[in-house]
Formats: sequence, C-alpha cells, structure tokens
Amino acid sequence: MVITGVYYALGVAAVGAVVTVIAGPWAAIPFVILILFCLNFFRDPHREAAQGRVAVSPADGKVVAVVPEMGKTRVSIFLNPLDVHVNRTPIAGVIRSVVYRKGLFLVASREEATAQNEQNVVTVVGDDGVEVTFSQIVGIVARRLVFYKKQGDRVAMGERIGLMKFGSRMDVFFGPEWEMTVSPGQRVRAAESVIARRID
Repeated sequence: MVITGVYYALGVAAVGAVVTVIAGPWAAIPFVILILFCLNFFRDPHREAAQGRVAVSPADGKVVAVVPEMGKTRVSIFLNPLDVHVNRTPIAGVIRSVVYRKGLFLVASREEATAQNEQNVVTVVGDDGVEVTFSQIVGIVARRLVFYKKQGDRVAMGERIGLMKFGSRMDVFFGPEWEMTVSPGQRVRAAESVIARRID
C-alpha cells in the first residue's frame, strides 16, 4: 500500500512539474498538498491483532450503526479520507465466499449504502464453524475495491485482506453467538479494536 501511494504521488508530481514550468512556482502548491495526501492515504501501519474469542474491527473509522438485520447484528464503520484504508479480517478462519455486487455510489455514511452501494461481500468461517460476513462498500468518492485473498484461503485474525480507495464503509454481520462491544459514534482501529465477543 505504501508503494501504491508512491505511484500516485509520482504521477501527481509529474503533472505538477509540467504545470509549474508553465504557470510558475506558486502553481506547485496544490500539487504538493495532493502528493502529501496520497502518501498519507496509502499508509499501512503495523498492527498487533487482539487475542481471544473476539472479533476485531476490519477497518479504521467511526462506528455509524449497530443494528439488528435479518437475524444478525450489523456493525457499520465509516472511513473518511484521512483514515487508514487497509482492511483486515475480523476473525481467523477460511474464506468461504467472496461475492462482488454492483451498485450505486451513495455517500458511504448513509444507511442506504449497506444495501445499494457497490461492494465486496466476504464470509469467513472460523475453525469452530462460526462465520462472520463483512462487506467492503464504496462511497461517493471511493470507486475501487481491492481484495487480495480468494475463496479457500486461510486468514489470521487481523490479517490484511484488501484496500478501499478514498473514503468508504465497512459492514460486519454477526450471528447470535456474538455480543457487540462497540456503539455508534465510537472510533475503532483495524485489528486492534475489539468490536464483538463470543458469548457461547
């Protein structure tokens, strides 16, 4: 991800250099700001995953909803453009399915984004058979989802599994085996923040 940020920054720098030659040194200012933004956006800090019978946040951001939905509980996390956008798996296990769904590009913090926006829906099954489903959801700015894994891959809790570019949303769906440990308005960090605990 850091390398990806460098590529974006180099592209912006190349355009900025041409514009600066034509328009003068003051024209470089917005390009410098954009370069710094790209490098910051694609940062990939080291994280130590929480341990125990828990599920960790798959993304940095703000919890915008904890609601019942079709027999499960949905935890929705909104990522603004300043958050780390590297995504991680909430539990350890095997990836049972990866389903890409086309959709709209509504503002990702809106409730309708869960059902209507373009997204990648991933289900991980733990060694005890309990599954957790999570969705990488694009927003009005984020138009690209990156997922590194495939069906059948084994993942560790908090392992990097993908990236959402330029602001987005992550929904996590838990069955009745889980007790939620977060509430709307709370800030969470991928891999480190516990968002649910097993209750059986």
